[in-house]
Amino acid sequence: VSTQSTGLYSLNNSPKQTKDFVNNMETAIGIKLKDAVLIAVNTDCFRSIVKLNDADKIKELDRTKILAAVGEHGDREAFCEYIQKNVSLYAIRNNLALSTQGAANFTRHELAHALRSGPYNVNLLLGGVDEDGPSLYFMDYLASLNKLNFAVHGYSSNFILSTLDKYYKEGLSVEEGFHLLRLCINELKKRFLVRNVAFLVKVVTVAGVSVTTLNVEDVQV
Repeated sequence: VSTQSTGLYSLNNSPKQTKDFVNNMETAIGIKLKDAVLIAVNTDCFRSIVKLNDADKIKELDRTKILAAVGEHGDREAFCEYIQKNVSLYAIRNNLALSTQGAANFTRHELAHALRSGPYNVNLLLGGVDEDGPSLYFMDYLASLNKLNFAVHGYSSNFILSTLDKYYKEGLSVEEGFHLLRLCINELKKRFLVRNVAFLVKVVTVAGVSVTTLNVEDVQV
């Protein structure tokens, strides 16, 4: 069986295949709640032979919007900061904050534009709360855009999506959202190839953004 068809790592892989494999080992989980959006991303970050365990991959675009990104480290930082600053610039120029849908469409447009010149190797989850309520948007590096109740990026989606599909329901509270997240992390502990150290969790509501770190070994369901 070829590694190309299975997505598995091999010593015969090219440097690009190796980089893509490492990038896909990252995990981003998004869950839309009753009055909030929860996004969790693993804190591991690989750079050459160095591994960091405290990376923050979730940018706060403003008080009620967050953008999570997984992928190439340089692309992730450059693109997310570009989006963050342009969202802030729009609010300053117009004295009006972008809606979550507006921010998602702007982000998707910039991804699509870059795809034809200098593409960014990033996969994104954008969550926010506005007058229309909470919303979660899924974007990949090919600039597709979908509004979903839950979403996952990375190889771990093969294990997590079934759990989310089984236990997700409309109108989850923040506490129920964290319980569902723990179910997902517990599934990764049992079945996923890579050992994650911790997940950075950000919950966005109309009141702002709260931050929590979940150590994987401490997660009990």
